[in-house]
Amino acid sequence: MAPMSGFTDIHLTGWVAHVPPRFVPYVLLARLDRPIGVWLLFLPGLWAICLAAHGFWSGLGLALLFGLGSVVMRGAGCVVNDLWDRKLDAQVERTRGRPLASGAVSVTQAVVFLALLCLTGLIILLLLNRTAQILGVCSLLLVALYPAAKRVTWWPQVVLGFTFGWGAPMGYAAAAGHLAWPALPLYAATILWILAYDTIYAHQDREDDTVVGVKSTARLFGARTRQMAAVCYSGTVLLLLLAFWGSGLHIWAYWLMLIPAGLLAWQVVTLDIDNPAYCLTLFKLNREVGVAVAVAILAGQI
Repeated sequence: MAPMSGFTDIHLTGWVAHVPPRFVPYVLLARLDRPIGVWLLFLPGLWAICLAAHGFWSGLGLALLFGLGSVVMRGAGCVVNDLWDRKLDAQVERTRGRPLASGAVSVTQAVVFLALLCLTGLIILLLLNRTAQILGVCSLLLVALYPAAKRVTWWPQVVLGFTFGWGAPMGYAAAAGHLAWPALPLYAATILWILAYDTIYAHQDREDDTVVGVKSTARLFGARTRQMAAVCYSGTVLLLLLAFWGSGLHIWAYWLMLIPAGLLAWQVVTLDIDNPAYCLTLFKLNREVGVAVAVAILAGQI
């Protein structure tokens, strides 16, 4: 593929530069050049595993499975999204270089690639218990519906929250063998977290989205995004603390939650919705937020 020009989040440097040219479009289609999405899909499941796993080694094994599954299913979700959005993507500066929008990958090639990703995801799913398998199958509906959300509602980021946060109940079920009530506030916390950080992310495309008619919470809230993010992030922290209490975590978990809470507050205070590059920086900071939450949970198990 030719080097990208203009404002884009496609990366053709680093390890991607060493990939054989014929495979590069598929790397970009699955967003493997941008692992932040894998992290953000993986972290809710990691939180749940840390809360509910019976022992270190079983938890580690599940975390590895969920990590691999996150790579595969995030890639599958990106393919589905780009199949839906290939014509819209061609009209947006940040996304017009994507493989389907640019013609580097055909629709048929993308569908075959999607089938391979889904087959790999199915193999991983079959290694989990029955409850987690049922939840995994249910998640496919959310993955399929998300790309349509921006066409019919101003709240596609909420739909993404339900989709990306699904790892919380699924991870809890995989670790505990069943669902218990702390999984509910944990899932709700992920939805609010994702709603806020993806609204910040969507401000990168706000002007283009207005032109092509794509709806988003970035357009809906506009200059009020800071207040919305403050409410969502506050709710995230409170719901996580409720899940901690329901799981009987040690006091260390609560103290260490000051770190992710501080990182979330930093996003709210420094947010500049008219600076696309900085919106992307704040969005990526949520990887550190999620890892810090996981560390807090693990400390609370001591």
